[in-house]
Amino acid sequence: MKRIVQISAVTTLLAASAFAIGQPAGYTGPSTKPAATSGYTGPSSVPLTTAKELLDKGKDDQHARLQGKLLSHKGGDDYEFADQSGKITVEIEPEHFPAGVSIDQNTVVELTGEFDKETFGDSSFEVKQIKVVGK
Repeated sequence: MKRIVQISAVTTLLAASAFAIGQPAGYTGPSTKPAATSGYTGPSSVPLTTAKELLDKGKDDQHARLQGKLLSHKGGDDYEFADQSGKITVEIEPEHFPAGVSIDQNTVVELTGEFDKETFGDSSFEVKQIKVVGK
């Protein structure tokens, strides 16, 4: 009986340790899902564009980068993004927010992703990576 209790205690401690290790420290994003802890941060050949250029001339599934601010959370994965040219709805999965970094309406970010051009309704930008540029 003692052996079963000891094995149970060790198993519980190991499970708790594995859970704690899997949680990113300091994540302040909008979800309880774990954040991505690493990723490529070097230069990109994806062109920097503006919200207006993307909405006016963008092609469906076009890769692009936008630089500006997330003005507000619209609900779910949708955020309102603005740059010097205008506004666009961006879709950001919680795991794409950088771990341990707080992003608010005053934070300048660079978003990399794909344009989702809609024939009817509002087009949006699906974010794959967020890089904080400044406050």
